Amino acid sequence: MKFIAFLIAAGISTILSAQQPAFITDSLDIYANREMKAWDVPGMAVTIVKDGKVVVSKGYGVRKAGTKDPVNEETLFQIASNSKAFTATALAILDFEKNLSLDDTVRRWIPGFRMNDPYVSAHVTIRDMLCNRVGLSTFQGDMLHWNTKLSREELINHQWLHQPQFGFRAKYGYYNMGFVIAGDIIKHVSGLTWEQFVEQRFLKPLQMTRTSVSVKGIRDDKNAAAPHSRWEGKQVVIPYDDIDNIGPAASINSCVKDLAKWLQCQLDSGKYNGQQVVPFQALQETRKPQTIMPNPSALFPGMHFQAYGLGWQMADFYGKKIYYHGGAADGFLTHTCFIPELNLGFAILTNTDYNSLYVALRYQILDAYVGNPYRNYSSIFLKNTLAARDKEDRDVAAWKDAASKKPAWPVNPEQIAGPWGNPVYGNMNIAVDKAGNVTAKFQNHDMINATMQYIGNNEVLMNYNTPMWGITKGKLILKEGRVVGIEIGISDFVDPIPYLFQRTGSAAGR
Repeated sequence: MKFIAFLIAAGISTILSAQQPAFITDSLDIYANREMKAWDVPGMAVTIVKDGKVVVSKGYGVRKAGTKDPVNEETLFQIASNSKAFTATALAILDFEKNLSLDDTVRRWIPGFRMNDPYVSAHVTIRDMLCNRVGLSTFQGDMLHWNTKLSREELINHQWLHQPQFGFRAKYGYYNMGFVIAGDIIKHVSGLTWEQFVEQRFLKPLQMTRTSVSVKGIRDDKNAAAPHSRWEGKQVVIPYDDIDNIGPAASINSCVKDLAKWLQCQLDSGKYNGQQVVPFQALQETRKPQTIMPNPSALFPGMHFQAYGLGWQMADFYGKKIYYHGGAADGFLTHTCFIPELNLGFAILTNTDYNSLYVALRYQILDAYVGNPYRNYSSIFLKNTLAARDKEDRDVAAWKDAASKKPAWPVNPEQIAGPWGNPVYGNMNIAVDKAGNVTAKFQNHDMINATMQYIGNNEVLMNYNTPMWGITKGKLILKEGRVVGIEIGISDFVDPIPYLFQRTGSAAGR
């Protein structure tokens, strides 16, 4: 009994059995600690469920860099897009209970809803929203959506302004707002908000007592991991994302102890502790492939297809079908994966947004359980990441060097002072102080601003005050000696599409 108590105290909920691969029983701790150091990951938590039992549930490292507060199995992380599976499953339950159909149009439940194309507005369905096939490209519009002060309703009403990048149902494009829109339908059907439905139908029956659905749940918790990001070459602690307004896409906070219960439910046909929490037919609906995704990397010869279902991605892996999803919030990268044929599931949570260790460990665990030879994916990913990071650092250094030489602006900076508007984002206001310093503030993100420095060739260095948007390069659009537009971008981690701002209001005549 003392031995069992010791294991539980160490964060291992169930004794590792002889059936577990050697990587799990002998090497996981060594691997985790070594690779976390290589990636500069402050903290990580891992759970593995096999044959109905939790065989690993533990933390590594610290909740906040520079402290000694350890990560354990109850440490909270923002799991971001791992929230999507909860939202899709909620709607699959409502479909199973015949309260709605996943093939209902969005307009049946939100009559005024519209998108850019009238045909799409009339025909787009709940299913379309849950499988990333509405015609928008990956992360399109998220400069506005992420950490914005706009309400959920305002964001939903804003969708008609987004120009599609390809045809309706023609191509995969990861669309966060699709889950927000679909999740909002829950209240129209059930009388419960998305938050209430998730708590009542999942968190309570699964006894996920540490899991919450808003930023307050992690901000106020004493055992919460701090978010970390890379900023000007250093690992820094950053604020928690406040993404309650896009909750159905991203706002759940959880820990590996709780996520193990979610995985047990997935692997036991919707049951937990003998209770049918989710109808198995609803789970099966979420696992049907809906949208073809880009081909897997050549690094994985045992993977031949990838598809998106409803809140889950899926692929084959050496003859086994795997279901998985990642989650990326500012300061957190996380992953959930399960393989019904192996009765195996696991979750990996990290508290920095600059690592691929969370994905590398996924493949190490998969390889271990399918019997593949050991291959250190972390070292492969790290080599590629360091190369990309070095290029990024060189680019930023070159832009800063150009700015330090203070080349002359093509126009007097005073001429670009005032409001500039983009139809999707809203307004950006530019100010010039007496010393000639140029700054930009953003209508829908009160906490974000940027310094703008001219670097030549009609280009400006946009140095945002947060790692969330990063350090990027913008462009002045000139016509007949006047600036008629300013094209800016933010970090690809949030939104890879540049935004063109043009004069608004009385300033348009300048």
